[in-house]
Amino acid sequence: MTDTADRFAEFAMPDTDLTRAVHDLAFAAELRALAHHSVRVYLFGRALGEARGLRPGDAYDDELLFVACLLHDMGLTEQGDGDQRFEVDGADLAAGFLEGYGVAPDRIRVVWEAIALHTSVGIPPRMRPEIALTSAGAGADIAGLQADRLPDGYADRVHAAYPRLEPGGGLTHLVVDQIVRNPRKAPLGTLPYEIARQLGADIPLPSWTEQVGGAWRGVA
Repeated sequence: MTDTADRFAEFAMPDTDLTRAVHDLAFAAELRALAHHSVRVYLFGRALGEARGLRPGDAYDDELLFVACLLHDMGLTEQGDGDQRFEVDGADLAAGFLEGYGVAPDRIRVVWEAIALHTSVGIPPRMRPEIALTSAGAGADIAGLQADRLPDGYADRVHAAYPRLEPGGGLTHLVVDQIVRNPRKAPLGTLPYEIARQLGADIPLPSWTEQVGGAWRGVA
């Protein structure tokens, strides 16, 4: 069986003490399907960046992209499950981990924003590459967005190394399970809210009409 060192070399992933620590954290805390998804997000995001002429280490900090992608779904783990939407919980966990590791505050902020915004359609592409490519990689792996821009045979190589063990990296049931336990994790208009709504989860999710109709009621 190919070990982690071989995988880092095979895909020319940034091999530093920090990326090793982050890789170990993701694979220890996440279900294997979700951890595989996290690595694929990095590999697809980096490849999509290269298709746009963005070279790792030149146009952006490749170590930060790796960290953001590997930790972008940590809010769906037991360790990262708080009272906020999973993207923000994951961003906070990542920031805390990086702070403890001695990473500079400005670099931590990049990772926080990349994770917190990775499901926010239309916003990440307007931001710095580490943030844009985290979101692009997630979109490619979950929904096949921009997959036609990946090099021929590249997706097959990635999937052979990090198999798609469950649809969508197994994150759907993790998102819904969290919301069932705590509906506050699905604010109106967010991806968690929409996933729960479409799946018909038995959760008291307010509609836009209910929220607007109830606002300032009784005030002259």
